[in-house]
Amino acid sequence: MYHWSELSKNYPASSIRKMAKLAAQFDDTLMLTMGEPNFETPEYIKKAAQDAIAANHTHYGPNVGELAFQQAVAKKYTDQTGIPFEPNEVMATFGGTEGILHVMMSILNPGDEVIIADPSYPNYLGQIMLLGAKVVPVPVYEENSFKMQASDIEQVMTDKTRLIILNTPNNPMGSILDPSDMEAIVALADLHQIAILSDEVYESLIYDGKKHFSLFQIPGAKDNHFVVNSLSKTYAMTGWRIGYVVGNHEAIDRMAEFREGVGFCVPPFIQEAAIAAITGPQDDVRYFLEQYDRRRHIIVDGLNQIPGFNCLNTEGAFYAFPNIKAFGKSSYDFAMEILTETHVALTPGYAFGKMGEGYLRIPFAESEEVLQEAIDRIKAYIIKAYPNL
Repeated sequence: MYHWSELSKNYPASSIRKMAKLAAQFDDTLMLTMGEPNFETPEYIKKAAQDAIAANHTHYGPNVGELAFQQAVAKKYTDQTGIPFEPNEVMATFGGTEGILHVMMSILNPGDEVIIADPSYPNYLGQIMLLGAKVVPVPVYEENSFKMQASDIEQVMTDKTRLIILNTPNNPMGSILDPSDMEAIVALADLHQIAILSDEVYESLIYDGKKHFSLFQIPGAKDNHFVVNSLSKTYAMTGWRIGYVVGNHEAIDRMAEFREGVGFCVPPFIQEAAIAAITGPQDDVRYFLEQYDRRRHIIVDGLNQIPGFNCLNTEGAFYAFPNIKAFGKSSYDFAMEILTETHVALTPGYAFGKMGEGYLRIPFAESEEVLQEAIDRIKAYIIKAYPNL
């Protein structure tokens, strides 16, 4: 290759996939790195796609998405929030990740600032860098259950701040924003005319009887802010690559123009599968939640029984984020030690930001048997290798 762009030379590599590659050297590795449900897509969703393909719904569609898909999502949010939503306030995207990029493209200019939590979902960094904007991290602390606060955001705001990214339920910490926290952040953003992007792809995975509180349950929020969502986690559809952005119709129109040159359109047959998922029976969604809750207890309770580990209870999503500072090692070195000695692959917390150092991210999306085996291996090794903890 004659020349490489500065972006290609400096784009942040995924530490999650890096650990997965390192783990591949062992035949018996338990892979607890990816946020990938081990469930299969429900049959009625697959059948909807098969029927659409049989009916030859395999051609180009509108950049913004099929009208029926927009209608299904608009009705979902109308029912969920009690606030009317229209189809022209929805755009179909290739998963939530593309939706996040389109929101950024519609708002950010080079040099603008984006406020995100630290630790945070790593892909935010790369997308912000792609647009020549600047990441402004807001530390979140274990002592505060890893929740962003309006007061912390206010301290780092400048006249260049254009976007605040919220993620609830959160990846990697498994925390959820309380309604009062979100309302305070919205009030602050509105006061300073700053847009909010609320990444809510784990909305169906909230435990202990709590309910998801969406940004759009706050009156007026949809006028200037955005929700990005996805069917990947809720319906075990990670490989289908279908998500959406919800926001005011002027912003959606602008994003649809970008789609002409970025992906063009989500295939109509995939959108028809998504319509079946959103409008169909939700029995599988409830079953998935029940199973994840069982797995949550295996991981969180199991980790807290291992000397040196301290793990807050996961409120939402399917991640545990244990504190491993007692071992006196970097999160990368400790994750590599666990991989080498136990053949259990985990993601070091530093992969999610400076404040992730001293932690590990452990998804509980695998089967109960795999999770229990992982706990047993780690516990046996720690008791032997660190007898004084």
